[in-house]
Amino acid sequence: MIYHLSTKNNNIKGSIEIGGSKSESNRLLILRAYTYDFKIENLSESDDTKTLINALTSNDEIIDVHHAGTAMRFLLSYFVSKPNSEVILTGSDRMKSRPIRVLVNALRDLGANIEYKNKDGYPPLKIIGKKILKNEVSLPADVSSQYVSSLMMLGLIIENGIKLKLEGIITSKPYILMTKELIQKIGYNVTVDQNYIQVSDINKCSEKTIIVESDWSSASYFYSIAAFSHDAEITLKSFNKDSIQGDSIVSKIYKKLGVDTIYMKDYIIIKKNKNVDLPKKVKLDLSDTPDLAQTIAVSCLGLGIECELTGLHTLKIKETDRLEALKKEFNKLGANQVKTFNNSIYFKGDQQLSNNIKISTYQDHRMALSFATLAVIIDISIESPNVVSKSFPSFWQNLKALGFKIN
Repeated sequence: MIYHLSTKNNNIKGSIEIGGSKSESNRLLILRAYTYDFKIENLSESDDTKTLINALTSNDEIIDVHHAGTAMRFLLSYFVSKPNSEVILTGSDRMKSRPIRVLVNALRDLGANIEYKNKDGYPPLKIIGKKILKNEVSLPADVSSQYVSSLMMLGLIIENGIKLKLEGIITSKPYILMTKELIQKIGYNVTVDQNYIQVSDINKCSEKTIIVESDWSSASYFYSIAAFSHDAEITLKSFNKDSIQGDSIVSKIYKKLGVDTIYMKDYIIIKKNKNVDLPKKVKLDLSDTPDLAQTIAVSCLGLGIECELTGLHTLKIKETDRLEALKKEFNKLGANQVKTFNNSIYFKGDQQLSNNIKISTYQDHRMALSFATLAVIIDISIESPNVVSKSFPSFWQNLKALGFKIN
């Protein structure tokens, strides 16, 4: 399937309802499974969250998470701590090539029983659940913050909690702080002190209902649309100024790209600011917010701005190698001066873009979502458009509501 996108309307106006944050939703589902039955409102409608719900309620011996990397990492800790259970945790072919050794080693150090079924260091995994008795472990912190979050949440059911020593530079720290905030919200104590984290005894379970804020990484695509437009005023519902999502930094980043954010009580309005002089170059370290990288890169390309994004080492082990995927698709658009490295991407500004190019998505939702925003300035086609269901199932309907033509 291919979607052909265009718009004759350069004045973008409308109101959009984005689903709950996938990151918050998935953490809250695991926390609820570990603790008590609190209510979760505005739960994400993403495929990843649905996969996690199905896995937590399944009695099957084989749990297939498909492309859901978060589910793989969170469920691994969950099942190793479930006494008298035995499951095979597996996923798609791409999932079977995404490394899991760091988390497996940490869990084994805590006493977990995990066996690699095929290739050493990668799913699928055979897990025999047991009560976890040890509560101190060290692990590298520069691979994936989800490993750290998975262990933090596991600490809720270990007697005397858990103590983590994080080795090296911490990647995507805002996601660790999000986990901390949500654990505290349901009544547990969490201390984060430089490279040490401790989750300790329950204080008080008081929250009966937790409302998930809408997803800021999904909001980023509308910031990109506004940046490309001649004029824009887009209302995004269920967002907070004091967000626990690291990706909320997108509002500050795009202010320099000519998009203002007006914060209301429980929604935001993003508006094109035509009085802003665009920078000649954007240089950002996105080690805390790597999920914004594709959107920002596409925005800079479309605006003709020289761009250097660093801190992107985790992008090589996502749904695809996102750095190489960006380079390939930029080349197809006519941007040939693109360089990628292990943790960064660089390209020059003022590169003329070709029209009616077919963008490959590599089974990666963020490739489809970010490149679709270029339809404000050029006609573009997106292969395998349904891949957006991984994080943002209603995206195409929202574009139509803003006046985009999709056929």
